[in-house]
Amino acid sequence: MGLSLKKGQSLSLTKQNGESLTYIRLGLGWDSAVPAKRGFFGRAKTAEIDLDASAILFDANNELLETVFFNQLRSKDGSIQHTGDNLTGDGDGDDETIMVNLASVSPAVKHIVFVITSYSGQTFDMVQNAFCRVIDDSVPDSPEVANYRLGESGRYTAMVMAKLSRINGTWSFHAIGAPANGKTAYDVVGPAAAVL
Repeated sequence: MGLSLKKGQSLSLTKQNGESLTYIRLGLGWDSAVPAKRGFFGRAKTAEIDLDASAILFDANNELLETVFFNQLRSKDGSIQHTGDNLTGDGDGDDETIMVNLASVSPAVKHIVFVITSYSGQTFDMVQNAFCRVIDDSVPDSPEVANYRLGESGRYTAMVMAKLSRINGTWSFHAIGAPANGKTAYDVVGPAAAVL
């Protein structure tokens, strides 16, 4: 298990030998906090929570470059890949995943901000156990490097979870946890820029 970060903490994405990580995966997950309802034959059915993970790319002037989300699964340079939309949040582990080839990210990109939005308008008081984690996919067994668990909930429809920032050629991961409102990543570009 990787380093557990608290809101506001950061971690340099370098190995113990000083080399930078090259291929990472950002896993985002959540569970429904809505009580289960009894369905046919008395089986409990958990409420489905459809949240969407996205990556918003900014330049050194904090200007929007592009967005990787359920409608654009790959960045223009191919370095960032969204693996697809999870419509329910069911199951253990990561609900949505964004893979990043750090060595191939365009030099114009200074920050990659990861957000979760509710396209259907469900609010975060219906969500529990929201988290994001960084996995090192450049080595066998893909170990977890760091994780951040969201501690709060409320009547908002989006969350700025974390960001990657490039400083002097080295990437660092920052746990943010800033609430916002919006159905898609484009709706939260302002709040995402505010954390840069």
